[in-house]
Amino acid sequence: MWSFVAIVGGDPRPCILRRDSAASALGISRATEYELLSLADKGGVPVPRPLFFMGKEAGGPGYVMDRLEGQTIPRKILRDEEFKPALPKLAAQCGEALAKIHALDVTGLEGLTRVPEGKTPAAHAIAMQRQVYESLGEAHPTFELALRWLEQHQPEDSRRALVHGDFRNGNLMIDGSGLVAVLDWELAHLGDPMEDLGWLCVKSWRFGVSDKPAGGFGSYAELFESYEQHAGVKVDPSLVRFWEIYGNLKWGVICMLQASFHLRKLRRSVELAALGRRVCEMEWDLLEMLEK
Repeated sequence: MWSFVAIVGGDPRPCILRRDSAASALGISRATEYELLSLADKGGVPVPRPLFFMGKEAGGPGYVMDRLEGQTIPRKILRDEEFKPALPKLAAQCGEALAKIHALDVTGLEGLTRVPEGKTPAAHAIAMQRQVYESLGEAHPTFELALRWLEQHQPEDSRRALVHGDFRNGNLMIDGSGLVAVLDWELAHLGDPMEDLGWLCVKSWRFGVSDKPAGGFGSYAELFESYEQHAGVKVDPSLVRFWEIYGNLKWGVICMLQASFHLRKLRRSVELAALGRRVCEMEWDLLEMLEK
């Protein structure tokens, strides 16, 4: 990612260039991400406006978008004085943004992962996590327990829509007035929209403010009420809880996977190695949730 200022008609325009790197193997392509951002912008979702796509002939694949001002570091957002006026608004603003994301019509958009024929979104998601977990060859009884619980409690079927895939504190740009933009769309896919609400409420994304389940800044009620108001859909708290438990498992498996890249010398990184030490946090959070 590069930040630069373009001169357009004699006026400066702050921009960001997002381009594939050698390490970007996961998620949707930059071309799909650009099209998705364009749809989101037109659909009223707060996002950086995408300006143009770059093919390989122009040094891509990649795209240029507007550069916005705001903060993305969760601990600053939750603790610095300048963001205090924004905190009471954020859960409702997230509910509204998610309602708009889930309403986007992506029928003609290729490149998004879809739920296979004959499977429910939950069954597909659980199968993917089990596949990754088992491929790593590590025994984690808590994850085995969580996988079994999810398989036994999965909803029969659910509404299907575009899912952002990583809607959480850390991928939201915030200023003193509230939500500026929803970032990092590379994990977008089609599935159960309640997956996004559950993921936002995963304990890791509260960054120490555990009594405010929605990102460390709001309550379940604030998030659900706003979502219902803007989506016209009633939220089933038990379904969100299912996806929150799934989200804890998913983040634990991701931490295992990231650490394995370091341990297998595929990508030597202190950050990736440190993520492996966080697996026990997700195990504890899962045990607490499953005990309730």
